[in-house]
Amino acid sequence: MMAAPINPSDINMIQGTYALLPDLPAVGGNEGVGQVMKTGSHVTALKPGDWVIPADAGLGTWRTEAVFDEVSLLKIPSDIPLTCAATLGVNPCTAYRMLCDFEILRPEDSVIQNAANSGVGQAVIQLAAAMGIKTINVVRDRPNIQELVERLKSLGADHVITEEMLRKSEVKELFKKVAKPILALNGVGGKSATELLRHLQHKGTMVTYGGMSKQPVTVPASALIFKDVKLRGFWMTQWKTDHSQDKEKLNSLITDLCSFIHKGQLVAPVCRQVPLADYQVALEASMEPFVSAKQILLM
Repeated sequence: MMAAPINPSDINMIQGTYALLPDLPAVGGNEGVGQVMKTGSHVTALKPGDWVIPADAGLGTWRTEAVFDEVSLLKIPSDIPLTCAATLGVNPCTAYRMLCDFEILRPEDSVIQNAANSGVGQAVIQLAAAMGIKTINVVRDRPNIQELVERLKSLGADHVITEEMLRKSEVKELFKKVAKPILALNGVGGKSATELLRHLQHKGTMVTYGGMSKQPVTVPASALIFKDVKLRGFWMTQWKTDHSQDKEKLNSLITDLCSFIHKGQLVAPVCRQVPLADYQVALEASMEPFVSAKQILLM
């Protein structure tokens, strides 16, 4: 193993609250990048020197070395930045699938999302910009809000607003400049999700992929009756399970994302690289509020 990030789902798995729980004892970490050092005589898809990422969750990436079956690994290009490789398998995949699988998005269409400064949110901003799709990005207010706004705009965000701004009537001015969104991406739940629904187009779709507020998604009856909105859920692990017999589909997804990286259209989220020996410091930092930097364990 070369590097592995700390994601919220990793923490949830350790807490025992995630939908996928490994048998104990277990190694933490669902994402990361390693290099093949040696292969068995029957291995055909990989060779020493190849860079690889987990094909599925639960592999246990917070370690220095491991022996895996080749079907549990995916080969990736070794000429992409290490932080991009380490963070490739979860957030960018989630962002790309949500942009591609729920609505047919055309250039100049718009997407609204909360948790826009999260790993998924940053990937959505970049991929949407590369596809010519406008993004309305909602974040929580914080002391350094202007710095965050500028950073998200540097990634390609069209509009960045706070949760409070989204609730005010002045937000109508925003929708005079940009089309009402046909797709909403919800990683928060609670009141934040309800606000996204308020601004969704007639017959639009809201996809929920996270619930960071730990509050339920509350849907006004009027949104269902008069706007005929669609509510969907997305879990990357389930998508991989559904396509487990079609390795080409997963390889194609990774190839597409690596193409965006090669073109400079997709970069890793802001990262803080921490030696594995200091994992406790990294774990504590990953659970602090308002931290946009992703903790990356270096092996």
